[in-house]
Amino acid sequence: MTPEAEEFLRRAIDLAATARKSGNPPFGSLLVGPDGTVVAEDHNTSITDNDISAHPEFKLAKWAARELDPETAAGTTMYTSCQPCGMCAGAIARSGLGRVVYALSGDQLDGLKPGGGFAPVPEEGPALHDEARVPVDGYYS
Repeated sequence: MTPEAEEFLRRAIDLAATARKSGNPPFGSLLVGPDGTVVAEDHNTSITDNDISAHPEFKLAKWAARELDPETAAGTTMYTSCQPCGMCAGAIARSGLGRVVYALSGDQLDGLKPGGGFAPVPEEGPALHDEARVPVDGYYS
């Protein structure tokens, strides 16, 4: 890891501390453009915004999808204090960001939580394939 990357991760950790001080879960992220400058940064506001999706990674992915052209987005790096959760990872993939560098892994984070991570929600499926494919068939062509 380069010294510059370490400094970006330290900034993400500082943003996580800011989130915690404001009463939110301790997560922070920043987006660095292809030229190495910070183009956006944010911290978790899920408690103060009363919004379970207000993770910094999710907010930055939405910002990038809206504000950056695809080529610029593909050249960015998100530095984040913790490995993105499934929701955020999906948003990052759909936004076209280039890569993610994180400090804590999801497993390391779960080790810091009493009782570990969230309990999985039971899922069932696939079902009704022939019916479910009708509105989707041809959309991605």
